Amino acid sequence: MKEEYYYLGLMLFTISYPLAQSFESRIYYYKKWYALWPAALISAFVYILWDHWFTVQGVWWFNERYILGWYLFDLPLEEISFFFIVPFACIFIYEVLIYFMEKDWLKPLGKPFVFFGVPVLFLLGLYHWDKLYTSFNFIFTSLLLLGHFLIFKDRILGRFLAGYLVSLIPFMIVNGVLTGSWIEEPIVGYNNEENLGIRIGTVPIEDSVYSMGLLLLNISIYEKILKRKTIRK
Repeated sequence: MKEEYYYLGLMLFTISYPLAQSFESRIYYYKKWYALWPAALISAFVYILWDHWFTVQGVWWFNERYILGWYLFDLPLEEISFFFIVPFACIFIYEVLIYFMEKDWLKPLGKPFVFFGVPVLFLLGLYHWDKLYTSFNFIFTSLLLLGHFLIFKDRILGRFLAGYLVSLIPFMIVNGVLTGSWIEEPIVGYNNEENLGIRIGTVPIEDSVYSMGLLLLNISIYEKILKRKTIRK
């Protein structure tokens, strides 16, 4: 594959299996797309604004070696697609886990997760106010988590946590490639003055919180539109 197709190829690889399995007779993921795509569109709008701002501020940048060079709002089109493809794949994982896990094993952790996670993320964001990615990411995600809890209580938090934890595996692999694992240079470069400088492999630790917020916002809107009558306990 030519190097300029790396980011595009990574996105196509990410969506390939979930898309192929969307019509599988047990999950019928495609029947929920009426809730998925509005959720992805609204969430993408929020995160693309954030992405644009951080790109302009030099918090991160994109390596022209690995992209096609087509831009919208100063962002490569591959980056725009990220905010639709990654939620598509992650919510697919969320739905698969709901189907195969009859009991919501992590529901007891929902409230403690909120009561611990919201203040910790918020305070860490304030403490690292001088680091734009860390501060904004942590504070924004803490507010998303609080807002979700005020609307849904702990009804789907256990299911969300299960989906988030499982989705972290492919997410970190994808982000590993984006940040330079297994290739000569990163596709997305980070300004370490704007983050904690702590990496999981090549992935900034902040990306795990970023992933949580992105998935939580998508699932919150998705479930609100879906109005799922019951999620098995």
